[in-house]
Amino acid sequence: MERRPNLVLVGLMGCGKTTVGRLLAHLLTWELIDTDRMIEERTGVSIPQLFQEKGEAYFRRVEKEVLLDLKDKERMVLATGGGAVLDGTNRRLLKETGLVVYLKTSPAVLAARVGHGEGRPLLKTGDPGVVLTALLEEREGFYREADLVVTTDGRTPRQVAEEIIRLAQGRGVGEAVPRRG
Repeated sequence: MERRPNLVLVGLMGCGKTTVGRLLAHLLTWELIDTDRMIEERTGVSIPQLFQEKGEAYFRRVEKEVLLDLKDKERMVLATGGGAVLDGTNRRLLKETGLVVYLKTSPAVLAARVGHGEGRPLLKTGDPGVVLTALLEEREGFYREADLVVTTDGRTPRQVAEEIIRLAQGRGVGEAVPRRG
């Protein structure tokens, strides 16, 4: 299967998908697409409100529709929701969409980044550190199905983005060449 010239970022909330994605899009002169923002635009409500009013199953259904709509797009950096990998069809769609990159981050760093989880419905169920550790245990195997695993602990978003570009050039995403200047 020939890869589309896209980068798909996966990982738990707080791992830097949007921050690193924004930087990658800038360096590559590609479009950044955040699936959570698309879901909010499509439904007209925030993610926390969507979870509260319609539940996680509805959210996941809309998420899958968004991924289907994006699978033929090119020259984009796609920042996915942390749970997008839970569904087998979604994992297949992500692989078809582009080079999947897992932004691996330790639970301690994740907890420091997300604080008490304002705007993050899954963290409302308990201590963020405990919840993040449990989510990571549940999802780590799915995240590791990514084409690339890049660790973010102790690194700047710029360092992470530059490593992704370097690794992507040798993995079938030939257009992943940073713009000059």
